[in-house]
Amino acid sequence: MYKHLLIPTDGSALSTAALEKSIRFASEIGAKATVLTVTQPFKVLSLTPDQLEFSHEEYDRYAGQVADEILEQARNVAAQAEVVCYATREIDIDPSVSIVRKAAESNCDLIAMGSHGREGFKAFMLGSVTMKVLANSRVPVLVYR
Repeated sequence: MYKHLLIPTDGSALSTAALEKSIRFASEIGAKATVLTVTQPFKVLSLTPDQLEFSHEEYDRYAGQVADEILEQARNVAAQAEVVCYATREIDIDPSVSIVRKAAESNCDLIAMGSHGREGFKAFMLGSVTMKVLANSRVPVLVYR
């Protein structure tokens, strides 16, 4: 069975629900978890409204704060379920690349994530993070809807 889950999260409601289910699953099977959140670097031209409101330094500080809060919540969920949990954040223009790479680096044998991705035009142009992980992962991917 699975011994080490990678749980990527972006802090959205669907992603948080998937995190909670994944931690519960890890507890049930006696697995440990690595929780990952990926922040995209500041871009001058952006489809992300958050990046249009800040300077580069302000964006980095804000994104880091948000990532730290997401990871702290994940640690609390894992602690309540008595799951050994490692929490980490990365910066990458394509979160799916970081997710697949972190699964390999951490010797995870399952990626458990929400199906939430980009919607509308952004999904058409940029693709869903979940779809890219499914296409590129060498380990099984459990997708919560």
